[in-house]
Amino acid sequence: MLPYHSHISNVILALFFVLLVGYGYFEARGILYGPKITIPTDTPLVHDPFITLRGTAERIVEMRLNGSVVAVTEQGLFEEPYVLIPGYNRLVLEAKDTYGDTDKKVIEIMYEPLTITPAQEQQEQ
Repeated sequence: MLPYHSHISNVILALFFVLLVGYGYFEARGILYGPKITIPTDTPLVHDPFITLRGTAERIVEMRLNGSVVAVTEQGLFEEPYVLIPGYNRLVLEAKDTYGDTDKKVIEIMYEPLTITPAQEQQEQ
């Protein structure tokens, strides 16, 4: 054993390699996990044609809603207005990262317009 080789140098060397592996993992998260979209989907039936999709996206370079580009903040937040048609609506959110990986979320919403009967119209007057 060399005279300058001690227990402290072993600890420093081990700490260096632990930090190196930790940094490598931190930098490789984009490759390992890919993009991620998080949205609440708790309103499958709505009576208002105007909705706003809100959520977060992680590790992305581009996001689209039914093919149209969606603006995303640096913190990964997005808010996109959308007009529904009566009946079944299928919205597709797709996020892409720098490596070409994608994440897709499909939102199915039923828009049922409220109809006012003549009897209800007379009661309002």
